[in-house]
Amino acid sequence: MSDARFSSSVFLPDERETTCLAEQIAPLLLPGDTVLLSGEVGAGKSHFARAVIKTLMAVQGLNEDVPSPTFTLVQTYELGGVEVWHADLYRLTGPGEIIETGLTDAFETGICLVEWPDRLAELTPNSALYLDLSEEGEGRRLKADGPARWQKISEVLCD
Repeated sequence: MSDARFSSSVFLPDERETTCLAEQIAPLLLPGDTVLLSGEVGAGKSHFARAVIKTLMAVQGLNEDVPSPTFTLVQTYELGGVEVWHADLYRLTGPGEIIETGLTDAFETGICLVEWPDRLAELTPNSALYLDLSEEGEGRRLKADGPARWQKISEVLCD
């Protein structure tokens, strides 16, 4: 098993570019993939995750509302035989609460988009892609890091 890592970053000047990047990454996601979204409140984590989900829905011919899971903790979508999970772990305090949501089971077979991944602690999948959004000038800097298998997204992360 290789310990090789992939890392890259891209400047996103506005929400439109964030949406565009999410639309390009969405088709690369496969069952068993987990994307961990970190950043301060308002950094664009939910916006990015919702854009990924809307893109995956569009492939299925769906155009539905994609609410933020801030209050529900988890939103799930059945898309083309794959369960897509969007989790906001901000209000959770420990592994037991996370396990109760069913999210850890979904890591194996679903596509998981997880906000506030620091709450996962030891439950974090080793194969996950980390995307960190931070303010930079008028826009955002997205930093990507993960196992080498995520190199596939480098084509859409050109700065």
